Amino acid sequence: MATTNNSGGISANRLAPDAYKNLFCDLHPALDMREAKVEAARCYFCHDAPCVEKCPTDIDIPMFIRQILTGNTKGAAKTIFEQNILGGMCARVCPTEQLCEEACVRNEADEKPVKIGMLQRVATDHLIDANVHPFARAGKTGKTVAVVGGGPAGLSCAHRLATYGHDVTIIEAKPKIGGLNEYGIAAYKTPDNFAQKEVNYVLSIGGITVRSGVRLGVDASLDDLAKEFDAVFLGLGMGAANSLGMAGEDAEGVLEAISYIGELRQADDLSALPIGANVVVIGGGMTAIDIAVQAKKLGAENVTIAYRRGAQHMKASKFEQELALTNGITIEHWANPVRLINEGGKVCGVEFERSSLDKSGRVVGTGKSFSIDADMVFKAIGQQFVAGDVPENSLKLEKGKISVNEECKTNLLNVWAGGDCIAGGDDLTVAAVQDGKVAAESINKFLTSGGK
Repeated sequence: MATTNNSGGISANRLAPDAYKNLFCDLHPALDMREAKVEAARCYFCHDAPCVEKCPTDIDIPMFIRQILTGNTKGAAKTIFEQNILGGMCARVCPTEQLCEEACVRNEADEKPVKIGMLQRVATDHLIDANVHPFARAGKTGKTVAVVGGGPAGLSCAHRLATYGHDVTIIEAKPKIGGLNEYGIAAYKTPDNFAQKEVNYVLSIGGITVRSGVRLGVDASLDDLAKEFDAVFLGLGMGAANSLGMAGEDAEGVLEAISYIGELRQADDLSALPIGANVVVIGGGMTAIDIAVQAKKLGAENVTIAYRRGAQHMKASKFEQELALTNGITIEHWANPVRLINEGGKVCGVEFERSSLDKSGRVVGTGKSFSIDADMVFKAIGQQFVAGDVPENSLKLEKGKISVNEECKTNLLNVWAGGDCIAGGDDLTVAAVQDGKVAAESINKFLTSGGK
């Protein structure tokens, strides 16, 4: 029986709490060791390794696959963690079909690529589950570093600096660290509290303390941190969801997808989480797919993703788009939202105009319109950096984000930045990990060379 919920939607087809465990179980069950060795044997161990070229963190992929094949799973994990300490999460959420696996030479023979992501998970889970850390912390240097933001960039930076013997303090606004890995990724991609398990594994190196519930620009200032610590790394992520820019966005039932995913990830009882019967998701990226699939699993009867361009333009990978379709989700392409329809302050539909591209590649309207009924609408059109988090005028920004050089160094003497908050950054967990690693190497050089 349908029941009205406090977000303006209608909760239909709700199940008992335990039933959601099956619906939100692991999207890709792990390979066992026999399966892993069979898959590893498919690797050609290319000398030039095009897969490595496509890996943002430069993992020696042929090396760790060969180590798995020879039964050296611990060595394989170390090979991965040397370049990507968050290799366990990246194995689960990276769009490998657009990165390393797309470059696999087996594709040239119209064969399926080696399952690099799945093999990476086998290796990393081996050490994380056993809580065995392949690195030893160096002797204390007496140098201190503040890492603002406990997401992938911040965790990567903090871990590497800690291995060098520096004392690191992670300053995080939310109750838990982990960033989008904890609050912004579909629950079926990281079940069994894996995000926090990985966080604990990273922190186990030692030398890292956490100050949670501290927001930059409110509870602490960049200027004060730069004076208190020998160096500062900003891994702030993107602090605010983009607006549709149309009337009615404040209507009941119109929600930010990323915020709802965060609530879902922290919910103890998914059966109590409000969801509409007719859900519309506006956007075409990974977040749009994540919220749409989860809405369907929660009990929504009809879920539609509306995107103003074509399938080939969606930021969501082909695999993610197929995942949505196989979960019974409709994808409307060339659909530009023009009006949120509401009755009595509650959303009841969205009006769209059919769109196309002009000669310059700009989205333009065709004059043809249509509407979709909706008692819940999710905005999944990206996020933006909140410059107010670092109100100091001395920090240089570029197109609304923090400007950095090739070492992730800002214009300030002892301040670095990485991840989604920097200009030109890629919106990928693995790219944020790389930024944190690059910044840590630069910070270590700065700290050990007398601040030069």
